Amino acid sequence: MKTMLKLLTLVKQYIPVIFLAVIFGTLGHLCVVAIPVLGIGNAVNRWFPVYLLALLGLLRGVLHYAEQYCNHFLAFSILAKIREIVFRKLRSLGPAKMEVKDKGNLISLLTSDIELLEVFYAHTISPVCIAFLMTVSMFIFFFHFSWILALTALAFYLIVGVIIPFTVNASAVKLGTEHRREFGQMNSFVLDCIRGLLQSIQYGNGYSRLNQIKSKSDQLTETKRKVSYLDGLTAALSYLFLTLGGLTMLFLSLFLVKRGVIKYEQALICTVAMFTSFGPVIAVSLLGSGLSGTIASGKRIASLLDEEPVVEDVKGMEEITFSGAEAENVTFSYGKEIILDKLSMEFPKNRITGIQGKSGSGKSTLLKLFMHFWQAQTGQVLVSGKSVEQINTCNLRQIESYVTQETVLFHDTIENNIRIAKLDADRNEIIEACKKAQIHNFISQLPDGYETEVAELGDNFSGGERQRLGLARAFLHGGDFMILDEPTSNLDSYNEHQIMAAVKKEAKKKSVIIVSHRDSTFEFADKVYKLKSKRKS
Repeated sequence: MKTMLKLLTLVKQYIPVIFLAVIFGTLGHLCVVAIPVLGIGNAVNRWFPVYLLALLGLLRGVLHYAEQYCNHFLAFSILAKIREIVFRKLRSLGPAKMEVKDKGNLISLLTSDIELLEVFYAHTISPVCIAFLMTVSMFIFFFHFSWILALTALAFYLIVGVIIPFTVNASAVKLGTEHRREFGQMNSFVLDCIRGLLQSIQYGNGYSRLNQIKSKSDQLTETKRKVSYLDGLTAALSYLFLTLGGLTMLFLSLFLVKRGVIKYEQALICTVAMFTSFGPVIAVSLLGSGLSGTIASGKRIASLLDEEPVVEDVKGMEEITFSGAEAENVTFSYGKEIILDKLSMEFPKNRITGIQGKSGSGKSTLLKLFMHFWQAQTGQVLVSGKSVEQINTCNLRQIESYVTQETVLFHDTIENNIRIAKLDADRNEIIEACKKAQIHNFISQLPDGYETEVAELGDNFSGGERQRLGLARAFLHGGDFMILDEPTSNLDSYNEHQIMAAVKKEAKKKSVIIVSHRDSTFEFADKVYKLKSKRKS
């Protein structure tokens, strides 16, 4: 219920659409009941021309279409809104919390989980309201003949529309949650298998991976089988009580005919009305695992939206220009593991400063603190004499050009992949940046040049080529504070020397931090700090 209430908060602006869907749906179902009821009445008493029944049938079709149109307009409008909200949330959580999240689960959440919410918005909100209004309308209808018939009908409506779904609901939601979790894990594992396909072939563990996929698939199938069993059980019970309700109404009506309470044709009308009026409550009852899966997906999305970012974007501060950076008695830890302990370093303007150290010594972590991706527990990370926590995030991102150890390339042209560093850059600026990164000649020799399509994850480029494209982005961005994390780890000595010469030239008007394991990278550095790992070996 908590999850559904949270999902309902998103429909405020669409209340008129929901209202129309409920009105159209209720009138449509009343037409379904009215056609046989009026048909019987017409056969007995000739109430009105028969062709009006055909008009009611036509009206039922129009009303059903209008109801479905409103429901799906509501659903797809809200799904678009939810995607926007989720992507904005992921952006606020990244990169600190995004680094530890399971990518397969995230893909599952962004695709199938959000898509499953369509069941709630298109097939739950208005159907529940329609079932309620139809129950009230039919209670009044039966009460017109006898209060006994009205209470009997109400009892069966409640059994089918409320008791059966709520009885099965606890198990269904638990299984639905388990199914969504297993589905996300399956996505992650298959994604890992695809990415590591070459390694699996190389080391001959393909059959082992295949057996693991089969095992996870069997587990997912078994969970789905249990969900389907509950679906079948719900449907069987619903239609059983629908039949029992109709038969009970028949025998009870005949009993009242013998007692002289109602007439024979009224008994027939009540029985037919009972059988034909179950549509809305059956629709609610049969939501079953569809709704349980939706609730499970809603919980996963709500859980993501409830997460708090490690650091908040800073706004409303005075804009600054770059005049140097420093770390002042900085301490940082991941949980209980201390990575940086009272670290102090200076990075003056117009200088190249190197940071050298073994893996785990905190080199990359320090760079992320300067980017304000993480927040130091104690001490200060300063840019232009101000803590990064007091600098507008947009201003800080404009000042800094950050190259990570792994360059992420998008499935787009080379030109557009580089242009993300400066969206208004023209071709000449991009070419100049690529020349500094020693990648222009390579791009020029490609058949489509800068219009060459980059494959998914940049698989049609080598590690060194991807790295140089990342450096081209940094040169194009033009920030006064260049932060380079292992910028030449995949390059040969010649390209490394050429790129570092370009960096040296840039350093005449910028401050540059270079993190590297290679001694040759620091030949151009003005000063080199050496970090020792705090981790216990």
